[in-house]
Amino acid sequence: MKNDMTYEETKTTKNNNPAWLVKYNSKIVKADEAVKIINSGDKIVVQPGCAAPLELIRAMVKRKDELEDVQIYHILIVGDLPYVQPGMEKHFKHKAFFIGGNTRKAVNEGRAEFIPIFLSEVTMLFKRGLLKADVALINVSPPDEHGFCSYGIDVGNIKTPTEKAKTIIAQINDKMPRGLGNSFIHINKIDYIVEHSEPLMELPQIDPNATKEELEVYNQIGSHIADLIEDGSTLQMGIGAIPDAVMSYLKNKNDLGIHTEMFSDGLIDLVEMGIVNGEKKTLHPGKIIAGFVLGTRRAYNFIDNNPIFEFHPQEYVNDPFIIAQNHKMVAINSAIEIDLTGQVCSDSIGTKFYSGIGGQVDFIRGASRSEGGKPIIALPSAAKHGQISRIVPTLKPGAGVVTSRGDVHYVVTEFGAVNLYGKSVQERATALIEIAHPDFRDELKQFAKETYKI
Repeated sequence: MKNDMTYEETKTTKNNNPAWLVKYNSKIVKADEAVKIINSGDKIVVQPGCAAPLELIRAMVKRKDELEDVQIYHILIVGDLPYVQPGMEKHFKHKAFFIGGNTRKAVNEGRAEFIPIFLSEVTMLFKRGLLKADVALINVSPPDEHGFCSYGIDVGNIKTPTEKAKTIIAQINDKMPRGLGNSFIHINKIDYIVEHSEPLMELPQIDPNATKEELEVYNQIGSHIADLIEDGSTLQMGIGAIPDAVMSYLKNKNDLGIHTEMFSDGLIDLVEMGIVNGEKKTLHPGKIIAGFVLGTRRAYNFIDNNPIFEFHPQEYVNDPFIIAQNHKMVAINSAIEIDLTGQVCSDSIGTKFYSGIGGQVDFIRGASRSEGGKPIIALPSAAKHGQISRIVPTLKPGAGVVTSRGDVHYVVTEFGAVNLYGKSVQERATALIEIAHPDFRDELKQFAKETYKI
């Protein structure tokens, strides 16, 4: 944090009557003591992403032999998760709203479970009482002079569940930046405070395993998407090679805005260059609206007390009716495969669960209802170094349809962009074959000819 004073010095300097500070001091405990409140059978909600309260998680797992059937709810968390390791399933059962690489094996082996759900509705499960949290484990900034802590780099997925939890355990971490917006919790609402300074998890932009050929494909896709983005557009894009490539091609654009479930380091350069300024936004002009950050310390430092950012719970950020209020809303999302009718699979490979629904449908539908909006599905034309087509005659048996053929508009590969909206099945198949990998076009044409009578 930028403020080098202790919590108490900060409060007594800026506030002549820090009544909350007495409560703060009375709630301070060690992590091992705080997690004693957790009982067998409890439902635990954990702040996810790069914001995970690692000290609290370690302390909870140390109690494994005292606990059975503790259910742990969150979307993906970056880093090691000891409670999903083999042998832990008797003590802890992870319920994943979105599957990360560190939980994929556990889910597919039955040691953890996957809950398919739109990201806009994850927090609503708790808000509506359909899921009840016994304990919330959170990682927040030190309090300001008024006693408010910021959820920092992950507000969207944790604020609402925490407010509904019976007991709140907070790791007060001076490495957590103060993200602004609807992003605060007051000390009075926290039951146990664990002061523990620890670096936040980081998720670098560049995939170190990407080949030169793969990077070239991503750049070609990014260029095609950038051609679809007009000045004054508001963007949603996630993390990964394709969003990063898109942003590298936006440096000749003007007055872009951001309304996105999450962002990473790639956004910073565009903000500093004045390309992203939000001046033409029709909702929250001048503000970057987001739920969470998956990035590195550079991004975390940049958002700290930065008034251009407003963080909100995911039920607001990802609400399609809210998203649609942004004119020229451009939503950029990825897929594992897409069939010739336009059905998009992005959460599984056949019957094997891979990730989750996330916010794809939320933003596809929001952008489609936006005035001048453009919903985009982007994917490389092939996988496994060109051995497998990602534009396929039919989805793999058991593959999940995340975005229906009725929702799909633009599809982009390295071979170009097509718009399927309002097109017949025959027209869709013809268009998709045009942007498929050349090695698979004859096979796709033959299937389309036999099946759809093209």
